[in-house]
Amino acid sequence: MTRTIKIDLFTDTVCPWCLVGSARLDAAIAALPADVSVDVENHPFYLDPNTPEEGVVVADMLRQKYGRDPREMWARVEGEARASGIALDLSLQPRSYPTRKGHTLVRLARAKGTQHALANAIAWAYFMEHRLINDDAVLADIAVRHGYAREEALQAMRDPDELGTTHDLAVAAARQGIQGVPFFIFDNRFAVSGCQPQAVFARAFEVALDPAQAARA
Repeated sequence: MTRTIKIDLFTDTVCPWCLVGSARLDAAIAALPADVSVDVENHPFYLDPNTPEEGVVVADMLRQKYGRDPREMWARVEGEARASGIALDLSLQPRSYPTRKGHTLVRLARAKGTQHALANAIAWAYFMEHRLINDDAVLADIAVRHGYAREEALQAMRDPDELGTTHDLAVAAARQGIQGVPFFIFDNRFAVSGCQPQAVFARAFEVALDPAQAARA
């Protein structure tokens, strides 16, 4: 009998730790036995809800916010990315953009069965292909590879009601106590916060499959 584990995953597509954390989760999923199925549901979160439509220069924002050389902060996540086989260079994507449109496409892709793959693809396009992921045409190009008709994708990310629903969900996530991403909830029972090593996800799956392990730990 196949056992299904549900993971509620909160990320933002302009969060580099989310790019790496999602890749590590996927690697842990790939290592599970064939009789274990994992249902990942992606949820919207805003890394910075105040990002203007034209975006911000990430290096300038980090200097202003933390008073440090952004290259010092980038080095750690770039190193973790390389350890997971991702050749991340954050200096090649200078701007951060609002993510409501992308989140809306991801949210609506749940019914298509392509949600998690689409979320990963948008993040990859931003970080690794250095694309403008607040542009309708760019997002539509990505969406058509994940179950959307082009006009359907364009309509979804221009629909005020759909954008409003996405915004409300992202705000609600922060109000519910999620302060940083990536954030993973396993079977609505326990959470894993941050970009953890793959071994941590493997252990989380062990506990999800045998909750008694948590009591014995």
